[in-house]
Amino acid sequence: QVQLVQSGGGLVQAGDSLRLSCTTSGRTLGPYNMAWFRQAPGKEPEFVAAIRYIGRGTHYGDSVKGRFTISRDDEKKTLSLQMSSLKSEDTAVYYCAANRGSDWPSIRPNEYDWWGQGTQVTVSE
Repeated sequence: QVQLVQSGGGLVQAGDSLRLSCTTSGRTLGPYNMAWFRQAPGKEPEFVAAIRYIGRGTHYGDSVKGRFTISRDDEKKTLSLQMSSLKSEDTAVYYCAANRGSDWPSIRPNEYDWWGQGTQVTVSE
């Protein structure tokens, strides 16, 4: 069982930056692939970004490409999402997730085994 605990989030203005973090209760983030998803009110969950355990390869959703950066520090047991040039449409509850690392990239929620508790990001105009 992997427990993921999120921090960060909050209310910012359009154009601002924000950093989300996700830590695990385990000894390390490895050997899991990690990802961020988000869900806005009334919408389906949306894939944001993923980072692979092997080689640290990354994959981004089209709506955040070039603005968001996913990273991981396995020794510090921390997954991060650096968000820049935030837009109102980035407003959502953000979730970190982990899977056992089968297919890559995994962009569907049902491909992930463990989830953080979610954190609200609100971007005002």
